[in-house]
Amino acid sequence: MKPLFQLILFFACTHISLNLSAQDLSINQTQVIGSHNSYKSEMSPSLLEYLSKVNPTASQSLEYAHIPFEAQLDLGLRNLELDVFHDPEGGRYSNPKGLEIIKSSGEDIPDYDPGDALSKPGLKLFHVQDLDFQSHYLLFANALKALKNWSENNPDHTPIYVLINAKDGNIPGTRPVLPFTAAALDSIDLEIRTHLGMDHLITPDLVKGEFEDLESAVLAGNWPKLDDVRGKFLFVLDESEEKIDRYLSAKPELKDAVLFVNKKEGNPTAGFRIINNAVKDEAYIRELVKKGYMVRTRADSDTKEARSNDYNTFEKAKASGAQVISTDYYLPSTFFKSDYKVNFEGNTFERPNPILVKN
Repeated sequence: MKPLFQLILFFACTHISLNLSAQDLSINQTQVIGSHNSYKSEMSPSLLEYLSKVNPTASQSLEYAHIPFEAQLDLGLRNLELDVFHDPEGGRYSNPKGLEIIKSSGEDIPDYDPGDALSKPGLKLFHVQDLDFQSHYLLFANALKALKNWSENNPDHTPIYVLINAKDGNIPGTRPVLPFTAAALDSIDLEIRTHLGMDHLITPDLVKGEFEDLESAVLAGNWPKLDDVRGKFLFVLDESEEKIDRYLSAKPELKDAVLFVNKKEGNPTAGFRIINNAVKDEAYIRELVKKGYMVRTRADSDTKEARSNDYNTFEKAKASGAQVISTDYYLPSTFFKSDYKVNFEGNTFERPNPILVKN
């Protein structure tokens, strides 16, 4: 990083921290921007070309990539979103089938797994088996170690929200994936505990405190103060009701759980909601935020907003008060010509929540 940029970044981040700290905010009284599929590195051009002939819409939707976590967090992003695949024995996703397509095109084979991570046991981190397999961190464990290292080098950072998708959907023509059973879902907890550590976590038990259940605590406004949880991460299982119930069978009432769950309000384990469509659900999100829930929504999806320079979804997301807004474009696209870029005023990624904090 160039010295001048480092200096600018330092003053920008210092201003954010002081601005939020001065108001003695709880974490639900802030609004942050982060990235979607945060691990994703650039997909092979020949694979994109192949997909454009088979499924042009899918090919276009994959034309984005991210810089490494550490660089995203240095910019000020405070949300990451990760896709994990169950692979307890290792090697299940080695030698992706897409390599044959790359070879046949004459393109050089990318150095996609220099550390032979795919052969090792443990959760894997990439987007689509056999096709969109290039990732900054192929092992979930390595991603967690990178986060821990960054956090310990920046101990005063504001909380970082991490969404987890436990991917077990089969795609025709790709190798079958392993299902996320209750035990497999619990292995996500285990890897986070092992490689990040409990000292770095905001857990459901922490928020619940002395209340009967998590939702009661949330409705009573028991989210921790921002300054009390600096240097910490909050993880959320962003999954279907069925998969969430499987996780809850391993972690009843979220006792001793690492992950919050996207459970609909009215349930004792509700607290952090995932509502993707800020245009359709702006009023609904605002209602939840006012009641005390935390909500994550999206500023853009499938590259559509970036291609048309359309900020309507982002404006709705901001106005809804959703505490976490994800984007693929905290930096402009390098795949196609577009000025689309998502940030708050002053090129920041964190601010007091406009619904809960009055100027």
